[in-house]
Amino acid sequence: MIDLDFIERLIKVFDESGVDSLEIERGGSRIKLAKTPPAASGPVVLSHGAAAPMATPAPQAAPAPAAEAPRPAERVSTPGRELLEVTSPMVGTFYTSPAPDAPAYVGVGQRVSPGDTLCIIEAMKLMNELISEVSGTIVEVCAQNAQPVEYGQVLFRVDPR
Repeated sequence: MIDLDFIERLIKVFDESGVDSLEIERGGSRIKLAKTPPAASGPVVLSHGAAAPMATPAPQAAPAPAAEAPRPAERVSTPGRELLEVTSPMVGTFYTSPAPDAPAYVGVGQRVSPGDTLCIIEAMKLMNELISEVSGTIVEVCAQNAQPVEYGQVLFRVDPR
């Protein structure tokens, strides 16, 4: 069994770190911590089975300031056109295709519709497909293949026309 002092120290270190989620198994007990609530990952579909929801097991001494969750597609105005930004719902590694030798899911100039797979974000050995929630043409792929991405980072810019 894990003692309360260990849990409190773990939460404090977790809150101060850049890690988004953590799972520890010790002495037959399992602790799962996540900074991003499961509801914030709406556009993600797990391709290798569903993971259990994560929760912080103990209240914090001082509440952390609420950060606004990134929207899967946010409008951005640029001269001459209005673009939608598709952001990363999690921290992980960005992949443009399902395998190194496979073609990219989408590219610049390609039309996408809701339900189309845009990319894969690998997090904790799980391959998470990012599914489009918008229709339009890909104007820019903002992340590099096989490179780390942050929560809320812009991955694609889409022209909704």
